[in-house]
Parts: sequence; C-alpha cells; structure tokens
Amino acid sequence: MTEHSHGHGHGHDHGHSHSHDHNVSDAPLWALGTALAITGVVFFAELIGGWLSGSMALMADAMHMLSDATGLIIALVAVAVGRKPVSPYATFGYRRAEVLAAAFNAVMVAAISVWIVVEAVQRIGSPEEVQTRAMIIVAVVGLIANVVSALVLQSQREHSVNIEGAFLHVMVDLLGSVAVIAAGVVIAVTGFTGADVVASLIIAGLVLPRAWGLLKASISVLLERVPAGIDPVNVGNALVALDGVDAIHDLHLWSAGGRDVLCTVHLITRADHGQLLDRAQGRLRELGIEHATIQIEGPGHFEHEVYCAPHGDRE
Repeated sequence: MTEHSHGHGHGHDHGHSHSHDHNVSDAPLWALGTALAITGVVFFAELIGGWLSGSMALMADAMHMLSDATGLIIALVAVAVGRKPVSPYATFGYRRAEVLAAAFNAVMVAAISVWIVVEAVQRIGSPEEVQTRAMIIVAVVGLIANVVSALVLQSQREHSVNIEGAFLHVMVDLLGSVAVIAAGVVIAVTGFTGADVVASLIIAGLVLPRAWGLLKASISVLLERVPAGIDPVNVGNALVALDGVDAIHDLHLWSAGGRDVLCTVHLITRADHGQLLDRAQGRLRELGIEHATIQIEGPGHFEHEVYCAPHGDRE
C-alpha cells in the first residue's frame, strides 16, 4: 500500500481555520483603541501626579498603567498582524510576532515591578512627605478611567482573546487605583506615610504573577510545546480508536500564535484513505484541533521513517 501525504487533510480544514483567524482579525479595534487612549491619558496623569505629590504608590500605579498600555498596543498589533495573509515564505503567517511581543511585554512588566519594590524598600527607612490631596484626586481619576475602559472591553470580550487579555489588564489596574486611594486616605487620616510604601508593594505583587504567567505561556509557544488544555495522550488514543486505524506515529501538537492548535500525525491503516481522513479530521475538531495535516500510510511504511514509534498497533 502506498503512502499518502494528504493535501486534502490540509485543505479540508482550511475553511475552519480561516474563519477562526478571521474572527480574531475582526476583533473590534474601537474597543482596544478607546481603552488604550484612556490608559495613556491616565498614565501621564499619574506619572505627573506621583512626581508632584511625592507618592511612590501613584508612581507605581503609573508604571502599572504603562505596562497595561503596552499590553493594549500588543493586542492592537495582533489584530493588524492577524490580517496579514500567509505567503510562500511565511506559510504560518505572522502570528508568532504577537507571541514575541507578549514575551517582551512580560519581561518589561517584571522589570518595572522589581523597580517598584526596590524604590519602596529604600523608602522604608526614610519615608518622604506625601501630598495626599493630589495623590487621591489623581488616583480617583484613574479609577474612573479604568471603570470606563472595563465597561468598553466587557461588551466585546467574547470577540477575541486579545480583548479578554486587555480586560484582565484593566481589572488589575482597578485594584491598583483602589490601593492608591486607600493609601492616600490612611496617610491623610493617620499620618502614616508607610501606607504609600505598602500600597506600592501590593501593586507590584499584583503585577509580578501576571508577568510571570505571560512569560511562561509565551516561552511555551516559542518552544512549540503542546498548548494548554490539549492532552496529547487523549488525542493519540482518540485517533487509534478510529475504525480502520491500526496505529499512529509522529504525533505533533503545537501552536503558532498561542490560541490556535496545530497537529501533524501519521496514520497506519488498511482502510479506505478518504473516508478515514474525514473521520480523523472530525475527531480532532471535537478535541479542539481545527488545523491538522494527516499522512495516511500502509503497514510497514513506518520502517522507512526516521522518527517512528507506532502507537496502538493492533497486529
């Protein structure tokens, strides 16, 4: 029996893969643009307000807003890049650009968080005077802006994981603004300037885990590890269980942009190749894998493969 490297497996799924990417590229730019504009204005307001008032917490929240603005810019770039078509020399398109940008964003956010912690610790022994009125006013403006951004993004979250990520950024910012306001009130009432340091440390504590999670996810995609939520053993067993499949080998699962799941696999069979291909594509879609390239081959062909470890041989 001859080997079949089925272009049909690739083309059969093209419509589904295209519609998935199309939804991402058509994510509402206005929602991201509005949130970015609001975040940018608040960043400059908090940066200037923190410098004038002497509030480390306000400066920390401004840096936090900067990281969120970067995240929103990445989301906007991802939408634009998602519209760029594949080419003969970029067969997967440019979705990895978003992953590289996310990794850069994660490193930048982590560096900002460390800077906040260092500055806050240095202030513990020599607290500086804080003008609480300016601190609270700017923080309240930031809180209102974050609420508006959250409402804008909330209505569009289902359209794109980019917007979902942007929404989470804004929600963490809400907590940061609340922390700054709380610190300002404590200082105004009790005179305890250490509350400013505590608030800045809390904000850094909110940012660091998110940065670490984003960096891990980005590196996982760049290393072409199996995407989160996909069990390779389950996928392999599901394919072996298909009627007509004797065994499989060289199962590879990875992601190009962090959201999609790609698959290549060799199926060993004596059955009708066309019908088996349709069944395999359908089963993979049920498991959340929209794009797959499947090579169907007869018994014995795997002996000619460099990487071959047949799984589920029924002989």
